[in-house]
Amino acid sequence: MAKILLLTDYSSGYSRDLLKGLVRYAKGVGSWSLQRMPLYYSLMHGERGVLEYVKRWKADAIVAQLNEVDIDLFKELNIPVVVQNYEDRNQAVSNLTGDYFSTGVMAAGFFLKRGYRNFAFYGFKDAIWSRERLDGYRQEIEKHHYYLSTLENNKNEEEWNYNHTGLGNWLMALPKPVALFACDDYYALQVSETCNLYDIDIPGEIAVLGVDNDELLCNISDPSLSSIVLDVENGGYRVGELLQRLINEKNIEPVNIVIDPLRIECRGSTEKYIISDKYIQMVMEYIEENFSNAISVKDLLKKVPLSRRVLEKKFKEETGITLYQYIQNCRIEQFSRLLLTTDSSLLDAAFLSGFDNYKNVSRVFKKYKDLSPAEYRKKYRSK
Repeated sequence: MAKILLLTDYSSGYSRDLLKGLVRYAKGVGSWSLQRMPLYYSLMHGERGVLEYVKRWKADAIVAQLNEVDIDLFKELNIPVVVQNYEDRNQAVSNLTGDYFSTGVMAAGFFLKRGYRNFAFYGFKDAIWSRERLDGYRQEIEKHHYYLSTLENNKNEEEWNYNHTGLGNWLMALPKPVALFACDDYYALQVSETCNLYDIDIPGEIAVLGVDNDELLCNISDPSLSSIVLDVENGGYRVGELLQRLINEKNIEPVNIVIDPLRIECRGSTEKYIISDKYIQMVMEYIEENFSNAISVKDLLKKVPLSRRVLEKKFKEETGITLYQYIQNCRIEQFSRLLLTTDSSLLDAAFLSGFDNYKNVSRVFKKYKDLSPAEYRKKYRSK
């Protein structure tokens, strides 16, 4: 029986989803024993204390969330180690990491489609997942030549005891309306709580988006927080697969398991579009409510006193994309959601998303997601 030591956090939604995937793998193989070690044990006894515990328990592998990793110490154990990276990736061990850059790009694209021209980021500069999310967010925003304000805590500050005054002053000084991307849901909740203290309207003045889709944190907030959903549970399952390989086959080179961003779970904190033209705003709202039905430009023209040419021109100026592209974006995102959250057949999911030709939607979907609908569901649907 393989004995796996889990030195990781158990309080966050991310960690719980990760452990769900790992437990699912363990139950599938039927020959694993999981031993939990709270993070405070590492803080109290240091890495040398952790190693002594591992030796006493005779662990076959470790999954560890460690801020700093002394690889020489872990080499003494001569067992597989997968590190949930924090400050940086370590080339000497297998890392559980993420496509953090693409997560930032996704956040920027989400806000750009909603018409924002001012952007902000709140994060933690000593964590790789925050730094790279900022990099992706900044790069996508700078492509459009827009303003970005940043506020980053560092390890000399108490992460769980944040400075309301400093954060509040920064939020008050931001140009409004502003789209704020937080490095994770806990930081997004800090923004929400501080906005409530300073009477800053969410989403009217500041739209807030987090990462991890921790439902408890997101729904504590008022209004509830929108968040980027990550493929975490499947990532935990893949950690299990990797550990089994490392246990069975000695001397395998380190492997990085990369967790991808999947979609955005929209809640009250982003329920606003920043569109200067009221007629374009009306058209966008109509599309959002009716994209699953057949929509033609003629239908849209009935809603606003504009000619077809003026409508199409103004829409492109306000959103950066065409009417057709906007409708396609809405349908693809809904189709993606149904593929991962329902048991609907591919054909039914396409129909419910507003597509009437499955062969065509498969081609369009692959253009957006780089995978066919079947491949996408197989890769990202929790098994």
